Amino acid sequence: MTKSIDFYFDFISPYAYLAHKRVIQAEKLNNIKFLYRPILLGGLHNLRKITPAAHIDAKKKFTVYDCEIVAKKFNIKFKFNKKFPINTLNLMRGVLVINEIKRKKYIENFFDAYWSANLDLSNKNIVESILEKLDINSIDFFKKINEQQTKDLLKKLTQDAYNKEIFGAPTFIVNKKLFWGQDRFDYVLDEYKNSI
Repeated sequence: MTKSIDFYFDFISPYAYLAHKRVIQAEKLNNIKFLYRPILLGGLHNLRKITPAAHIDAKKKFTVYDCEIVAKKFNIKFKFNKKFPINTLNLMRGVLVINEIKRKKYIENFFDAYWSANLDLSNKNIVESILEKLDINSIDFFKKINEQQTKDLLKKLTQDAYNKEIFGAPTFIVNKKLFWGQDRFDYVLDEYKNSI
């Protein structure tokens, strides 16, 4: 019997954003507990020797179209970011240093900022303004994300994902079964419901 679902994500993935919107809904409507597992998708791709879609013109073009039709189907506000891709290293480390009370809001706000509001999250001033909105001290934030233990932890979490044979985001693990992609979300819920 499973009591939770692991959700592996990185802000850089538009599919992780779309999945996250459905995660929020499932948490509210079905009272399902998701364990948020931050990883650095670029680091995972490097470990797997995968060329990301962002670096293949045809795949990137398709991804824009595909995300738009998925967002429309599920009535999710979405805009493919003009500054895609960016380095999300600091933002993903940020997930690790935010206290548990604010963590979900942090994740939701940064996902929305990038994939709904079309903000440039490589701009430190924009990041600071979002942190301020969340009542997070930006000086403390940038200090903590640059501490060696934070750097090491994100590397470890990414390596752990690799060791579990994860190769992309979003990925869900439920009952030790791996589901990759936002389009497998209903399968994730089925697996969860069939095990309780």
